Amino acid sequence: MGERMIGKAAKALLLSMVCGLCAPALANSTENASAAGMAPASPDVGAPGASVPGVVRIALLLPTQSETFGLAAQALRAGFMAAFEREPAGIDVTVVESADGEQNVLQAYADAQARADIVVGPLARADVAAIAKGGKVEKPSLALALPEAATEGEIALPPRMLAIGLSIEEEARQLASWAAGTKPGKAFVISTPIAWQRRAARAFAMQWQEKGNEAQQFEIASSSGYLSASGLAQLKKRLQDEKPALLFLGLDAFQSQQLQLALGKGPAAYGTSQLNPLSATDWRSAERRPEMNGVHLLDIPWQVQPDHPAAMVYPRWVTQADQRANPDLERLYALGIDAYRMARELALGRNSFELDGVTGRLAVKFGPEAYRFRRTAQPAMYQGGVVVPLSRAP
Repeated sequence: MGERMIGKAAKALLLSMVCGLCAPALANSTENASAAGMAPASPDVGAPGASVPGVVRIALLLPTQSETFGLAAQALRAGFMAAFEREPAGIDVTVVESADGEQNVLQAYADAQARADIVVGPLARADVAAIAKGGKVEKPSLALALPEAATEGEIALPPRMLAIGLSIEEEARQLASWAAGTKPGKAFVISTPIAWQRRAARAFAMQWQEKGNEAQQFEIASSSGYLSASGLAQLKKRLQDEKPALLFLGLDAFQSQQLQLALGKGPAAYGTSQLNPLSATDWRSAERRPEMNGVHLLDIPWQVQPDHPAAMVYPRWVTQADQRANPDLERLYALGIDAYRMARELALGRNSFELDGVTGRLAVKFGPEAYRFRRTAQPAMYQGGVVVPLSRAP
């Protein structure tokens, strides 16, 4: 089946936070920036009382002291600093470090507000929820994830805060809107019991039904990434009996390969960015996956369009020689780039704007009457056994 996407720990965190990631924490933020080839922010930049006339202070709040989120923080910080280095005029940046735990992040967020005019962060879903529920949001804040809700309901963000993280649920909703224009009818919505897959499946099903279509959810048991053989057999029989218009694959790339091999030629299939385990550059030398041909997905330009005008001007995320490329870290690196670009627009007094970002087309409204953010992802599909970008979906 070719290479597996990423380690289980990394996968569990990636989809639990932003979409999320997992790895040991690095020693400190200065070492993180040096390892990524970026210049570290001055430790004095943005300190309380250090405001400079004509300079806007941005605090980047990251869980650099977390044993769970450390590598995710490193990747995002590197992307943020890459964008800062390209357009630094009139802006000072400081990294505010946080550790695990609600009280730690609330204190770190208060520190970030004291240091800066604009706050970017936090990164973990639970930390965003903690601030949304208990933090005093007094400065414009760009949260790097959606808040994690204890139930299926949503947590409302306070005024002055926007959530700009990469959302697996939003990808699923965009896919439903895209597919409804070409393949209306009954959809089989497939996932395993993994939390992020259930969230994606639920988001797709709800949007699909809002479009006037029927959605039937089908959950397959899995173990160590392998789908249940009996579950696949049951699904195949139901497909033959009910003949749905399409499949939504709330799965990862490895699981989707298993499903496509088991089903053979079936209905049109759509899935999230988790169906794409490589960047466009890595696909050039990777093993082809012909069983995935025809599967549609959404991803970010950074991953599927290396010649994208915005993506071309930034350095790529550097993987250590003894490490394999990690697409989820690449996506967080790209999110860091766009997070800085959005914060810079706010620093320039542009509260309503659009950006052709490396994570998609971004629309931001930040003002007393409305706080809105929307990211439109890049449609793609498997052709010739690799992922290739398509013209934008309507």
